[in-house]
Amino acid sequence: MKIPIVIATVMLLAATLLPLWRHPHWLVRGMDFPRMQLAAAASLLILIQVISLDLAKIQTWALIGISLVCLAWQLRWVMPYTVFWRSEVKTTKKPLPNRKFSILTANVLTPNRQADAFLKLVNQYAPDVLVTLESDQWWERHLDTLKADMPYSMKCPLDNLYGMHVYSRLPLEDTEISYLVEDDIPSMHAQVKLRSGDPVRMHFLHPAPPSPTENSESAERDAELVIVARSVRDSDQPVVVTGDLNDVAWSATTRLFRKLSGLLDPRVGRGIFNTFHAKYPFVRWPLDHLFHSYHFTVTSIKRLPYFGSDHFALLTELSYSPARGKDQEGLMAEADDKSWALSIAEEQDVSAEDVPNPKAR
Repeated sequence: MKIPIVIATVMLLAATLLPLWRHPHWLVRGMDFPRMQLAAAASLLILIQVISLDLAKIQTWALIGISLVCLAWQLRWVMPYTVFWRSEVKTTKKPLPNRKFSILTANVLTPNRQADAFLKLVNQYAPDVLVTLESDQWWERHLDTLKADMPYSMKCPLDNLYGMHVYSRLPLEDTEISYLVEDDIPSMHAQVKLRSGDPVRMHFLHPAPPSPTENSESAERDAELVIVARSVRDSDQPVVVTGDLNDVAWSATTRLFRKLSGLLDPRVGRGIFNTFHAKYPFVRWPLDHLFHSYHFTVTSIKRLPYFGSDHFALLTELSYSPARGKDQEGLMAEADDKSWALSIAEEQDVSAEDVPNPKAR
């Protein structure tokens, strides 16, 4: 038995099992991210095992079996974000101009100074609503050139990598900037009025990630997602939540958000739309998200070209179609999910009542 192959198999198994533990430490939660990379590693390892080991030995088949189970487990999480899965959100058939709107979500990266490249993208795709993350005062000065076409705005320039701006062609009403869990991590909340006059409740989020350089645990991020999810669960309003959630689409905590909120993910059955890291093709995952209530169908969703940030921008066009979307269903919360969510919120001493509930005037 070749020792390096045994060690590699044990490491693959450990990386696969670690996220099953709900501990919020960054190392545990971080193993949710590279599932595609771990699936690729498992495939390569199986090939090496078949070529290099004695197939007449039961130990060889034990190692191959472990690797196959790890591969299947990693693919289980990723497969919903492929065209081989049934779409969670219906495709818009006949979009009405006054009932459709587009949202561009972009982490611009504070040190990135390629504002011209980014503004060129914004002008090219002409979103109805633009939300930027990590935008500071320097970025605000450049983004303000959009005011002629996007006269409605919310601004929170910060130098701590958590600044946030929203610019909109559509009226923004009942706007509020909140610090839901951490004193220096803002979120934005507003009611957007569509051209048809229909109001849409929107929440723009950018919680801090679990990492050795920021929060050592995911507790703060998870708490923000939980309380926003619980705040929109029983709302009969059309709802959109978007932003850089510093969590991948398939993680247990993002799935918990979807279960609690009842919101849908338009990427399911359409694609992964990896938005980070823009500079490293082999180390990418979907960190920027848009979730919405059943009131919408999706007209298009795309990842935009590189503009100098470590993130790609995500452009989503939705159509307000409550009659067609009323039978759309996402994930359902079970008792264990609700208990887990309650413990996350209580640990940070926050609740759904802390989340603004914007309503049209």
